Amino acid sequence: MSIPNQRTVYLNGEYIPESEARLPFRDRGVKYGDAVFDTTRTFGHEPFKIREHLERLYRSLRYVGIDPGLSLDEMAEITEEIVRRNLPTIAADEDLWVSQRITRGIVDPNERSAWPDYIGPTVIVESLPLPLANRAKLYRDGIDMIVSSVRRTAPDMLSPRAKTHNYLNLIMADEEVSAQNPEAYALMLDHNGNIAEGRGSNVFFVSEGKLVTPQERYVLPGISRQTVMELAEKIGIPCAEKDYDLYDAYNADEAFITSTSFCICPCRSISGRVFGEGAIPGPVTKRLMDAYVEFVGFDWVSQYTRYPIGDATRL
Repeated sequence: MSIPNQRTVYLNGEYIPESEARLPFRDRGVKYGDAVFDTTRTFGHEPFKIREHLERLYRSLRYVGIDPGLSLDEMAEITEEIVRRNLPTIAADEDLWVSQRITRGIVDPNERSAWPDYIGPTVIVESLPLPLANRAKLYRDGIDMIVSSVRRTAPDMLSPRAKTHNYLNLIMADEEVSAQNPEAYALMLDHNGNIAEGRGSNVFFVSEGKLVTPQERYVLPGISRQTVMELAEKIGIPCAEKDYDLYDAYNADEAFITSTSFCICPCRSISGRVFGEGAIPGPVTKRLMDAYVEFVGFDWVSQYTRYPIGDATRL
């Protein structure tokens, strides 16, 4: 059956309709989460920092020992082609997430018997429209964070710096927090009891005009995180990577999360404690949001906030 306005996905050398994309259930990405991925977004339909995102993807691939069989430049060309093909599926004032996903494929020869031609890794490049309407409320009211009892995987077990499909550690934290407040975001601590990160997001705190974020060893080093750190230096806001415990967090003046899709989104509270005077966004956060908008040349804040307030969803 033909599906109108259907997105295109790249799967193992072919550009095909999304509804026709199929993976063997014995693929190790399906069975074990044995895969890595990365995601960028478009601003005004232009992809943001593709090179930086792909460099991180290839570091993750090297860490887990998967060879995608494509050079970084080839992956960039495929990514740009997926964006080009899928932009007609969204409105002029919308934008896309675009992701590269590489699994180890089917490794056991005994398991490959049903798929004799399925050799090597699985390479997927796909996209989705950004959930703009669902997030409008967060930019107006701020994110309420709740500290989860689930600790972030320790770096001497599995490095959080690799962006892998194995998200169960992060999902368990989300599920615990969602049971308390379906609209809250989970904030995880590292194994030492210091602030780590949330699912798909880094966190920054502001205290006495200074910016603090957890050390890279304990978190995924986000491209948006790095962008914020560079912008902070440019506009004269001191920024440090350091251990930051709950005592520090509860006494912070402001906080915000960063991610590819959120860019910067202000936080209102942590485990019921409202930051500072409760302004959304706080003054330092606002300066950084303005600097980010100027840097990318696109008003993504207005892109979110033009929508009416509805229920926020954790994506």
